[in-house]
Amino acid sequence: MRFLYHPDTVLTASDLETLAEGILSEIPIPGVEAAVFDSGIIRQTLLHAAVGQKSVKAVTDSTRNTYSDDYTLTQLHTVPTAELEQIVHELFVQQAAMILGPGPRIICLDFVDIHYHGSPHSDAGELCHTTPRDGTSQCHRYLAGFVLCRAKPLIVAVTPVRGDEPTSDAVERLLDHVAALPVEVACLLCDRGFYDGASIDRLRTVAPVALPIIRRGKQMAEKLETSISYWTEYAMYKGSERELRFPLAVCVSYRQGKRGKHGLLVRAYAACDQGDRTPKEVEALYRKRSAIETAFRTMREARARTTTTDPNVRLLFVLVSFLLRNLWLIVRWGVLATPRRGGRALPAWFRFEVFRDWISHALDELLECKWEAPTNRTGIPSTYRQLDAG
Repeated sequence: MRFLYHPDTVLTASDLETLAEGILSEIPIPGVEAAVFDSGIIRQTLLHAAVGQKSVKAVTDSTRNTYSDDYTLTQLHTVPTAELEQIVHELFVQQAAMILGPGPRIICLDFVDIHYHGSPHSDAGELCHTTPRDGTSQCHRYLAGFVLCRAKPLIVAVTPVRGDEPTSDAVERLLDHVAALPVEVACLLCDRGFYDGASIDRLRTVAPVALPIIRRGKQMAEKLETSISYWTEYAMYKGSERELRFPLAVCVSYRQGKRGKHGLLVRAYAACDQGDRTPKEVEALYRKRSAIETAFRTMREARARTTTTDPNVRLLFVLVSFLLRNLWLIVRWGVLATPRRGGRALPAWFRFEVFRDWISHALDELLECKWEAPTNRTGIPSTYRQLDAG
């Protein structure tokens, strides 16, 4: 990590490759019993697959100093899931401590769905269902926490979500990881996927919360029958043992012909401990969480491809992609950004694509990319030679 705190005068591709490999070296790969292998080669193969958005097979087929794809995946299948998640979150804590600094931070929570066409590995509960895409609604789902910060939007917590567990269980695990961060949580911004009593009740014990409601029920319809913004209270599951009351920020705005629509637009947000804000300010705060979509898009650009049904290997690939994305942000801000009054000037040229290309280039030289391909052993037919001569 010395380079991050005291960088040389020049950043090279090998520097990035070394930093990335240093992070991946923390991931335990115990290996199959009695198997003798170099874990460094396994990690280099995994890194190459991630930055190139390739499968392990594509990497091993195109490079010389690697094991076969079957052998590589066999070793990756031995990565212990519980230990992996704990170690990765320790790395997230280290990354956050490097560049976030003191002070309260807004954390956005959201689900990441990776669509999946295969069958469950062990049981149907591994898979969730989401909006259909590419002919399937099945997916592996992950819950992620994201720091709302223009220059340093780090991913700070990730946990896998099963289809047979309540959302609140995944929220509980994620908030345990968030609690370990070296920053104070100023607010939690969540989407409507967290709109259930158990999740809201748990979230508001950590920090102020803002999340959009789901329009259903006569009571909610009455709350939204208005032409002015106002604060009110809403009782979820009213009259039952699990009744939950929380502040409701009702916001009214005019469509003004946007998308060809006119008239009033009424939105409402569950807004716990947000009494110092107006309903409009709650809505403006919530809209900032749209930045999380960019974070998830860049994560997908560094995720190794695979056809394995093992959710643990898939989790490994997702966690590696988030770690690499965070490393890019740290290098961009900590090593390349120009100090100035009012905040560092970020280098516009150092896009995530450039970061990945540099690492891939360094690995190509290290693993000796096979610049070769099998021929058809036929060549150009003699009739074409005659035409060429004429």
